[in-house]
Amino acid sequence: MPDSGASRAQQEHEHIPTISKGAALGAQATATPTAAGVPAISTTIAPGLPGAPTTTARRAGLLVTLVLGGLTALPPLSMDMYLPALPEVTDALHAPAATVQLTLTACLTGMALGQLVVGPMSDRWGRRTPLLLGMVVYVLATAICAVAPTAELLIGFRLLQGLAGAAGIVISRAVVRDLYDGDEMARFFSTLMLISGVAPVVAPVIGGQVLQFTDWRGIFVVLTLVGVLLTLVVWKWLHETLPAEQRHTGGVGDALRTMRGLLADRVFTGYMIAGSLAFAALFAYVSASPFVVQEIYGASPQTFSLLFGINSIGLIAVGQINGKLLVGRVSLDKALGLGLAVISVAAVALLLMTSGVFGEVGLVPVAVGLFVLMSAMGLAMPNTNTQALMRTRHAAGSASALLGTSQFLIGAIASPLVGIAGEKTAVPMAVVQVVCALAAVVCFLLLCRPWQGPGAARETYAEG
Repeated sequence: MPDSGASRAQQEHEHIPTISKGAALGAQATATPTAAGVPAISTTIAPGLPGAPTTTARRAGLLVTLVLGGLTALPPLSMDMYLPALPEVTDALHAPAATVQLTLTACLTGMALGQLVVGPMSDRWGRRTPLLLGMVVYVLATAICAVAPTAELLIGFRLLQGLAGAAGIVISRAVVRDLYDGDEMARFFSTLMLISGVAPVVAPVIGGQVLQFTDWRGIFVVLTLVGVLLTLVVWKWLHETLPAEQRHTGGVGDALRTMRGLLADRVFTGYMIAGSLAFAALFAYVSASPFVVQEIYGASPQTFSLLFGINSIGLIAVGQINGKLLVGRVSLDKALGLGLAVISVAAVALLLMTSGVFGEVGLVPVAVGLFVLMSAMGLAMPNTNTQALMRTRHAAGSASALLGTSQFLIGAIASPLVGIAGEKTAVPMAVVQVVCALAAVVCFLLLCRPWQGPGAARETYAEG
């Protein structure tokens, strides 16, 4: 692939020694994929010239992958580690349950809105400065949450925690866009899903274990320590990936015009909305599955945790199949279309089962339907992000912000609807999933128009 951005940016990022123009005639550099999904730069140097060994580039690439995975996993950890402690927080702060629930809403809202702020900042000042600033604010806000004396103060600093934590989500995607293009970017997003996808599964378990040794404040102490560790790792090993000559110099007005231009790009908006609607179907599952599995079908908490873990493993496994087997052999639009089709079929099957069309069905058929739906997300999520970001090299931060904010906001709207008919029926969950899945398919077909071929999908939006 001619200078796709992968090899050039990766060399700059990993500080591989520069060779003079004359010496360059005797050197050739190629990028080969590693097991971590990050190209290792294999360099053949003319005799007598110093060069970076391949193993160094491979190790640096793996480290970058782990750092970006940690940044994208931090927000789910911040949300889900706290879930087992909600009843204890209600008692400790003498606040109504509805008020304590607002601490979750505040954090989620902060994560959605914070991306709109941090994304344009990273396009103007580079990736490192906004990210380090966000991480420092995250650490301070989380530490204050650990000592908050009232529910109102806790809500306020959970909002600030979410705003600052959004930096990790939006900038990690922008860094991927800086370093990769095309199939390489799709592979990397699939690898990132392997790392960050584990977080929602293990976070409640970690939170429950922490509560065995301390109270709810200890969870925020652990999150503070994790934030400090990630901040140090970012400062030490995550170098700047956006060259100064590619940064925007305008202010808020220019940032808003850039976002307006991105939203005016039909294909970008199509991928953004299709991915967000698929994400909303996942949000509906996460919100409804505790009472669907336990209250309606009578499963134990241990069985629910097991099924939740199996579904998450399915999502991660399909994501790896996408990155290791499909990318490069099948077009990204075909893989994405297959993912959306499977999600839609699984959602319709769940609606038919939960509405009684097949009579009384047990937990096993419903669990199979949920597993298929969740697993297919491994095809939908990385490919929508890749196809959208391939159009936006000039404004990867702003584009990443729009992608993330859209996902969180549409997901937040869909989540409460799953309980609209009470806790005795799973039909609302299935209805929300069917509507979101079919709307994603329609959006993909009408706006992205995949039949026009890869040239249309890869056309880069030109800033006006």
